[in-house]
Amino acid sequence: MSRPVGDLCGKIKAYFRREERYEGLQLVFKEHPELKETIVQAIEETIKETGANPDVFENSEKVGATPYAFYIEFNDDYDKDGGNFFEILMRKLGIDKCEQ
Repeated sequence: MSRPVGDLCGKIKAYFRREERYEGLQLVFKEHPELKETIVQAIEETIKETGANPDVFENSEKVGATPYAFYIEFNDDYDKDGGNFFEILMRKLGIDKCEQ
């Protein structure tokens, strides 16, 4: 999946957050649960490609339910490696903008 899978901006909403030594990206796909595997694959490929080790969490409305969002975060990110990781991941998913 090294090339973008298409424009998924309308199907996945990306929310980026940065604080001192912390960066996080939430990918919300609640209305499109069929995208879960596409997102998981893109995350795994980006981890392999960059050698990064972010924390990845699944988020769902109910315990044990199918996730509707993934949250990827870098803590104590002194070198700001998270930004590069997120750019590569978003490019793989064809997402070109984030919600503020």
